[in-house]
Amino acid sequence: MKIYNLHSWQVNYAQAREIQLRLSKEVISENTGVEPRLIAGVDISSHGARGMARGAIVLVSYPSLKLVEVETVEAEVTLPYIPGLLSFRECPIILEACQKLRHTPDLILVDGQGIAHPRRLGLASHLGLFLDIPTIGCAKSILCGQHGPLGEEAGSFAELIDRDEVIGAALRTRTGVKPVYISIGHKIDLPSALYWARRCCQKYRLPEPTRLAHLAAGGNLAFQPDCQV
Repeated sequence: MKIYNLHSWQVNYAQAREIQLRLSKEVISENTGVEPRLIAGVDISSHGARGMARGAIVLVSYPSLKLVEVETVEAEVTLPYIPGLLSFRECPIILEACQKLRHTPDLILVDGQGIAHPRRLGLASHLGLFLDIPTIGCAKSILCGQHGPLGEEAGSFAELIDRDEVIGAALRTRTGVKPVYISIGHKIDLPSALYWARRCCQKYRLPEPTRLAHLAAGGNLAFQPDCQV
């Protein structure tokens, strides 16, 4: 995979915020004709503010959602956890895992925020810009914004609003189960992001690519290829 070196990761707090504000203007929030054959899921597992972390990227075929490839990287986390600056802690490890892929995904679902972020540049958006690939933020909790009532049936959603701006949506992926929070990452619009998040859900709350990436990051995914590309 080609990775665009947009900036150094060795930055202080003020520099990181400036980078987020600058790069947020580069995010494309329009549908760029995503018709995925391979969909990736991304997640990272770490323990404590510092120490080792494992980043994982999995590839599934679409529409079967069968595993094609799993790559992981273990590396030392060099930055502490700072709310709103998670991508500076996690992106370098995820990008290292991406470099190991033999196949290039057409779409990436990220366990994290896209533009549903105070400076409109969460992990999914940051990663999308570095890879120049459509990305979707599929977070398990809200970082900023609020939404109204949400129906209990699968497929119900409510717009997530922050400072009078629609930044994402709460999406019920299974009836009676807690929602996930979907936002534009890069090179996709919100209706398309919601569509693909729903299409990637099977028996679980989380979309299958990010669910598998979560297992892989935790060292709990035994990989045997289900299909060939």
